[in-house]
Amino acid sequence: MTTGEAVACPKRSLASSDRLRHVDSMAQLPSGAGRISHLNAVILGESLESEENDLVFPSQEFSSQALVSSPEQYRKMYERSIKDPAGFWSEIASQFYWKEKWDLEVYSENIDVSKGPIKFEWFKGASTNISYNALDRNIEAGNGGKVAIYWEGNEPGDDGQLTYAELLERVCQLANYLKHVGVRKGDAVIIYLPMLMELPIAMLACARIGAVHSVVFAGFSSESLSQRIIDCKPKLVITCNAVRRGSKAIHLKDIVDSALRESAKNGVTVDLCLTVENKSAMKRGDSKWKEGRDIWWQDVVPHFPTKCDVEWVDAEDPLFLLYTSGSTGKPKGVLHTTGGYMVYTATTFKYAFDYKPSDIYWCTADCGWITGHSYVTYGPLLNGATVVVFEGAPNYPDCGRCWDIVDKYKVTIFYTAPTLVRSLMREGDEYVTRHDRKSIRVLASVGEPINPSAWRWFYNVVGDSRCPISDTWWQTETGGFMITPIPGAWPQKPGSATFPFFGVQPAIVDENGNEIEGECSGYLCIKKSWPGAFRTLYGDHERYQTTYFKPFAGYYFTGDGCSRDKDGYFWLTGRVDDVINVSGHRIGTVEVESALVSHPQCAEAAVVGIEHEIKGQGIYAFVTLVEGVPFSEELRKSLILTVRNQIGAFAAPDKIHWAPALPKTRSGKIMRRILRKIASRQLDELGDTSTLADPSVVDQLIALTDF
Repeated sequence: MTTGEAVACPKRSLASSDRLRHVDSMAQLPSGAGRISHLNAVILGESLESEENDLVFPSQEFSSQALVSSPEQYRKMYERSIKDPAGFWSEIASQFYWKEKWDLEVYSENIDVSKGPIKFEWFKGASTNISYNALDRNIEAGNGGKVAIYWEGNEPGDDGQLTYAELLERVCQLANYLKHVGVRKGDAVIIYLPMLMELPIAMLACARIGAVHSVVFAGFSSESLSQRIIDCKPKLVITCNAVRRGSKAIHLKDIVDSALRESAKNGVTVDLCLTVENKSAMKRGDSKWKEGRDIWWQDVVPHFPTKCDVEWVDAEDPLFLLYTSGSTGKPKGVLHTTGGYMVYTATTFKYAFDYKPSDIYWCTADCGWITGHSYVTYGPLLNGATVVVFEGAPNYPDCGRCWDIVDKYKVTIFYTAPTLVRSLMREGDEYVTRHDRKSIRVLASVGEPINPSAWRWFYNVVGDSRCPISDTWWQTETGGFMITPIPGAWPQKPGSATFPFFGVQPAIVDENGNEIEGECSGYLCIKKSWPGAFRTLYGDHERYQTTYFKPFAGYYFTGDGCSRDKDGYFWLTGRVDDVINVSGHRIGTVEVESALVSHPQCAEAAVVGIEHEIKGQGIYAFVTLVEGVPFSEELRKSLILTVRNQIGAFAAPDKIHWAPALPKTRSGKIMRRILRKIASRQLDELGDTSTLADPSVVDQLIALTDF
């Protein structure tokens, strides 16, 4: 990529007022942020030409229209959220509809296991309904005719849309059907659907009647699905007969049938399976069917009334269960409640994306993951946003599909995973640059730390060097963003999640739980509760306390490693179990991966630790090369030298394993568990590979083990 390809506007002097305006107030940011050197900085609209440029300042034009336009404004809001959380969050909460207001005490918490059971409560005593706030409230504000969802199918040209008024009618019809078949407040409903419009409809319908939805990613195996059925004992399962992902057909109903047989063997019987007929993937007559249990959605739901009374629920009543995707053992059912989650997801969406009512927003995540809950369904709709929901594969029919969709709907906010960014980056710039993309004004990433090279490509090529990137850090457990840039507020550093969101008090601690100040590396913890926090693990509060609160008493332990630089910026280094201890050196896998990907011929890398006779642990790197570049011993040495030069000799990979592709789920998550097994030659312990987008990748990697 040349400078000329990336520049969107003429360069300006780095002594511009834009830059100084932000630098002068940086000392006021939290976490020990100090003044930033005037060197190595560009402003939105200028390209990041090399690895030397490490700061991107908001332009005056962007900041002047941003919701948070300066570090000073952020500092005032952040300080208030920490010093007066009750006042800060109750003021925001008052913008939503509450049938009854909360008690005098806005929140209560015990985050220290040594002082008793862990417990968070926000807006206790208040009654509300998140479906009402996402739909009825927006319609009553005059937005009934505004498009709520643009739906894009797997095949180009297969699309649809629903206004807020139409979405409410569809939600009410399903809610009335659920009540008709006996679903009541507090009952669980499992949703095993692809990204059809029926998926957010089902979530909102459950919420409307106080039922607890548990969305299971429609890429999980029948065994994984049956585990979740056995754990939450749902009243019914909602699925579809089949789905196409790219050119591949997946028979979801067959997977559900198998899961229901397995759960019945374990004493949990589900008497109803509501099935959407997805005509684009399978004809009704070709679908396997069990009379008396299986019901076609299209045969019953449209006949129910388009109005449904709301079930008002307590702010601390359960909203949904979302199971983490553990490879073995009992899955963890993360439980989120209603009121605090509603307020937090709506607020994080608004500020982290600098949301405006005119925006068209697209998050590429699946609703089977927390991102799809918080930032496809609830967060956007609570703000009255127009959301793009995409059923297909981002590389089908070719690698320009994402940008086809961006141009088609004039997407202004584009939120995706670093894995997808790296994958598209590997295919070359031409798939991006042949599209207009001028509608995009904010880019964002989620799911894992984004390495600086991918950040720069995302910024220079996709965003034409003019769009800020919200590199968000958060978890299933947190409900919403915890550390994230706020576009327009402060300079960004490629690969850094920057600073904490309002109300979030991050702390970096050492192995003994001692908090470290200033520039440091350690374990990322959170000091106090926040409204969007999960309340327990379903049916296992002891495991909840042991996993998240006992490692460091008085803190919520995130399980992530983190560094804070001299300017106070936070850098996530990956899961603690992704830290490799080589001869006493603790090396984050993300650091090594970033170094490898900085090599011009490396498209993607995934690093795992292996046992080493001398060093304790060694570094094993799976490397995917840029399209058309052949494997070679010379290139292997060059990659290792790159890591040595960027990090040090101690971080040099012991093994480079050529990888035509990496094993990923259909949502783009790299299955590192499988990579660890291949690296350690435990090939008979690979476990379930059914969630992979392409299971044949595993065989390719095994075949190249000794190459």
